[in-house]
Amino acid sequence: MNAIDMIKDRRSVRKFKNEKVDRETMKEIIDIARWAPSWANFQIARYTLVDDEAVIAKLGTDGVKGFVYNINTLKNAKGVAVLSFVKGKSGKLEGDDYATSKGNVWEVFDAGIACQTFCLAAHAKGIGTCVMGVIDDDSISQIVGLPEEETVAALIVYGHPDEEPPATKRMAADEIMRFV
Repeated sequence: MNAIDMIKDRRSVRKFKNEKVDRETMKEIIDIARWAPSWANFQIARYTLVDDEAVIAKLGTDGVKGFVYNINTLKNAKGVAVLSFVKGKSGKLEGDDYATSKGNVWEVFDAGIACQTFCLAAHAKGIGTCVMGVIDDDSISQIVGLPEEETVAALIVYGHPDEEPPATKRMAADEIMRFV
């Protein structure tokens, strides 16, 4: 599958078959995702892969702020990637001063690039994903035991797809671009 087809074909999958993705496949996906670009090549993205059903259930009850849509997706999940990032690096060149007006927000930008790269790598391996943003960072950090220097960016539910969601309507290129 070429890159353009991958970008156009990848969908958010919320229904998965009742089987775990083997850890070797997940290692292959992370091995691809680690090539995501990052500020000054700091490579701040971290992936905590959860395939323990009790921990996934705890993420559903305590980690998504009661958001029913996410709770229901997690009830069906056999795997969840907790995407986190190392704080205090992205956006800096030297010392403690940020090099852009975005300050530490660049960390989230780097995490977003890593997230998309992970999802595309999973798609290339036949694994479906769904990114969840309605989350309780602190609760998730405690549940999975993240190091203090990391913070949660997103939950990414993954598994063998049990659905093929259709493409959603997209705005035309002319509606989202401008030339100066």
